[in-house]
Amino acid sequence: MSRPRIAILGIFVADLAFRARRLPVMGETLLGQGFAMGPGGKGSNQSVAAARAGGEVSFIAKLGRDSFGDIALKTWAADGIDTSQVLISDEVPTGAAFIFVSSETGDNAIIVEAGAAGTLTAEDVNLAEKAISGAKVFVTQLETAVAASRRGLELARKHGVTTVFNPAPAAKIDTAIYGLCDYVTPNETEAAEITGIPVNTVDEARKAGDGLLKLGAKNALITLGANGALLHNATQSVHVPGYKVKVVETTGAGDAFNGAFAVAIGEGRAPVDAMRFACACAALSVTKAGTAPSMPVRAEIEAMMAQGL
Repeated sequence: MSRPRIAILGIFVADLAFRARRLPVMGETLLGQGFAMGPGGKGSNQSVAAARAGGEVSFIAKLGRDSFGDIALKTWAADGIDTSQVLISDEVPTGAAFIFVSSETGDNAIIVEAGAAGTLTAEDVNLAEKAISGAKVFVTQLETAVAASRRGLELARKHGVTTVFNPAPAAKIDTAIYGLCDYVTPNETEAAEITGIPVNTVDEARKAGDGLLKLGAKNALITLGANGALLHNATQSVHVPGYKVKVVETTGAGDAFNGAFAVAIGEGRAPVDAMRFACACAALSVTKAGTAPSMPVRAEIEAMMAQGL
């Protein structure tokens, strides 16, 4: 099977991850239980996930000319990601993310500063039209400027490319953007913030899914953490349970899901089968520390699926 071409628009940031029992309150200092620095940013993580899952990936982004930017380029080169659409800024540095990881549960809280990638404009995205038009699937999020993400979706729609929109971090945006989306992929928190409907159960996720469809999305694909994911559209509503694994760190699980889902859809898999493939990738990613470094390769994903839920 030929590798599907996937175009992803997003950001790279250097992840600065701190492990501790809890976050400090204002004015308090806590001793940590671990620190690591590595490659991050939703778009970059999704690109690594997609490349390792079997996609031929082109990443559209912007870096500063600095040491963090060098980390990005080395990361993408290691996984064969096309960087010909990556712009370099001499004025704005590469971004960074503070990641708190609970040593008790593995759950995380994150603050992101997009840096150079945050200055991407719709005009910058126009320069990548050829890469977008030649892809099977286009993926973007909300860590770049909304105008840039929207332009990417517009170009993909113009050329008949399947669009995956990961509305993360959740933000108030012109709802017309959802009409450009074949798949909208929020997690429970993001789905609740977008629709105003709490998402604590699968039934509540279905109600939030209805809200996303009303906004114009063709498919709502809501990730539910350890509970798997829900595909909800006008004709079906299918819940795929999560794989049972020992959680080390949940950071990057959503990115693993989105990258793998894009590859599976690009291969022509049915959406529910693609969702199962993505759930397996996400489950494997939480068994390791880090974001991009935790993304599994295709053989691992297929082995997980062969084991069953």
